[in-house]
Amino acid sequence: MEGLGGLGHLFVTMFVSGFGGVIVLPAITDVTMAALCPGQDQCSLAIYLSGFQQAMAGVGSVVMTPLIGNLSDRYGRKALLTLPLTVSVIPQVILAYSRDTQFFYAYYVVKTLAAMAGEGSFHCLALAYVADKVPDGKRTSAFGILAGVGSASFVGGTLAARFLSTALTFQVASVLSMVALVYMRIFLKDSVPGGALRQPLLKEVEEPCDEDDSSPRATGTFKKLPSLGDLICLLRCSPTFSQAAMVSFFNSLADGGLMAVLLYYLKARFQFNKNQFADLLMITGIGATLAQLFFMPILVPVIGEEKLLSTGLLISCINVFVYSIAWTAWVPYALAGCSVFAVFVRPSLCSIASKQVGPTEQGMVQGCLSAISSFANIIAPLIFSPLTALFLSEEAPFYFPGFSLMCLGLALMVAFFQSLIIRAVPPIAGGKISSNRCTDTLV
Repeated sequence: MEGLGGLGHLFVTMFVSGFGGVIVLPAITDVTMAALCPGQDQCSLAIYLSGFQQAMAGVGSVVMTPLIGNLSDRYGRKALLTLPLTVSVIPQVILAYSRDTQFFYAYYVVKTLAAMAGEGSFHCLALAYVADKVPDGKRTSAFGILAGVGSASFVGGTLAARFLSTALTFQVASVLSMVALVYMRIFLKDSVPGGALRQPLLKEVEEPCDEDDSSPRATGTFKKLPSLGDLICLLRCSPTFSQAAMVSFFNSLADGGLMAVLLYYLKARFQFNKNQFADLLMITGIGATLAQLFFMPILVPVIGEEKLLSTGLLISCINVFVYSIAWTAWVPYALAGCSVFAVFVRPSLCSIASKQVGPTEQGMVQGCLSAISSFANIIAPLIFSPLTALFLSEEAPFYFPGFSLMCLGLALMVAFFQSLIIRAVPPIAGGKISSNRCTDTLV
């Protein structure tokens, strides 16, 4: 184990690629509205298309993240990191060239395909890389620092977006995405768990979970690739992972819904524009960076990752409920400053899950957790985009513009109550889930 000292190049790659991805976020809502509904503050078509894109990205992630995570356990993290970093470049280049309607539609199609192929994979692989390098006792703090680097790139990207023109924003994003890819390929030291081809988790649990040894999954190449049965097997053999997966689903359902509708809600409700979106994102990002880099390493040893997870979910739930009844334009700014504890959720979940398996299954378990989150991201926009469009329109059954946000708050409440019953077991001795443990669980 190299510890945090071996993660410097990964942190740089994450910062640069995150900066390039975030810098376009404040502008993309205005670009979408200008291309689809010029001169309007409310556009149902933009909400529906954004929701559809997010749902399709979730469909791709459900398939791709477990596959890429599993393959990285066998072939190393660096080779698989190349895919998400490569596909992220192309959509930025299109809007850097032009933001006319026809180019926007070209961007929309390419961005959707790129998100299906690579969205979620980068963070899944980064988490697995950290788990390769950092021992169990320091892993939660390391995940928090990794998330803090991502938050720092978020702050830098939104700050740059605040002062750059829209055209220059996409040009800078394109260059930074390319730089991140080249830097990673040149400087990042590869990580292959165990120093050789992995011995799959399935080898130890497939007898209790699959009685038919003659199935294609038990032999040949198919045994090396993840399947729905593998995920079910993992969920059944580890109650702690099952509970973490349930929390992850409802938390991601709320996050996916907010991602799909919040900016359009704020634009329709308070006529926010690119600069105000950037201000909000920057306030949130600064708080997240400070919390993850400085507070989380202090709090984890004191209160534990389970209580930190519950605290983050409770704060998130309260924030979303207040968003739904926001009565003036300063309320979103106040809520952005109160969201510090919400950023503890994802690192805590990843740490709890990572301790349920050994070093040669980290890619698989992070990929499975990411797939569950992606499945929630498929459902969220399909439900909440039409609901938001309805309650922001004149055909709403009753006047409550934030009704969809209140429903998202209820999803977070479910995640909070589920998090209260998580009791993480100590890390597996020897780094494996034994067949005995699985059998005992199944009985």
